[in-house]
Amino acid sequence: MSSLVSARDVSKSFGDVHAVDHVSFEIEKGKIMGLIGPNGAGKTTLLKALLGLTDCDGELSVLGLDPFRQRKQLMQNICFIADVAVLPRWIRVYQLLDFVESIHPNFSRQRADDLLGKTKIMRQSKVRQLSKGMVTQLHLAIIMAVDAKLLVLDEPTLGLDILFRKEFYSNLLSDYFDGERTILITTHQVEEIENLLTDIMFIDDGRILLNTTMDSLHDTFAQIVTSGDNAAEAKGLAPIYEAEMFGKTVMMFEGADRDRLRALGDLSTPSVADLFVAKVKGARA
Repeated sequence: MSSLVSARDVSKSFGDVHAVDHVSFEIEKGKIMGLIGPNGAGKTTLLKALLGLTDCDGELSVLGLDPFRQRKQLMQNICFIADVAVLPRWIRVYQLLDFVESIHPNFSRQRADDLLGKTKIMRQSKVRQLSKGMVTQLHLAIIMAVDAKLLVLDEPTLGLDILFRKEFYSNLLSDYFDGERTILITTHQVEEIENLLTDIMFIDDGRILLNTTMDSLHDTFAQIVTSGDNAAEAKGLAPIYEAEMFGKTVMMFEGADRDRLRALGDLSTPSVADLFVAKVKGARA
């Protein structure tokens, strides 16, 4: 498989603050990667480096290009959604489509019109007249009408209600992702995208804590709920995280014998959210 994104020992510092601290990773073609991290973890700085908005130390290649030095060429094959508030509120919908059509060589006006035809958005409406959910629909229609190899989503559904969030990701999968394009998503709503992802990467304090496929989680990580003598025995197996809950002990393990754990409590594969908490707390400890 060919890597669309390749990072080797990439770092970015602001004075004494190491926002990105010697990270290395690959993002392959046709993947949906979830970049998960708390506030201040380095996600935004890393995204800016990938999009050519800031320089960095180390080796960074996106679509075979240096994102900082070849940004103009790179952005012809990348789409980016952050906060939908970036759309100018004074512009009318048809004017926005006219503008994108005039500047982006890979934009399909017909496809954008077809996608907007599935919504209640009027072409004469100004952005400020649309609800936040409708602005998101407009933004997504524009993005999906661009034939891009890489789509970067930075908290794309922030502030939307659950109906619009579900619709957003459903449209993303049904109308955009085709197994050839690659999607990189950052979000704090991990539970909502867990079933969409093919890969996950945890970042905290500028460092990568985990970089793996979703399919590997079952074989690598295990969680048990136990108590009493079984809990004491389980502690001897070196859990990476443990917590008390309703009189029971919850423990998480990496690379442990699942058959042995099954004999000590209720065994399951941890959710991405629970695994993230365990990894971050373990690293900080």
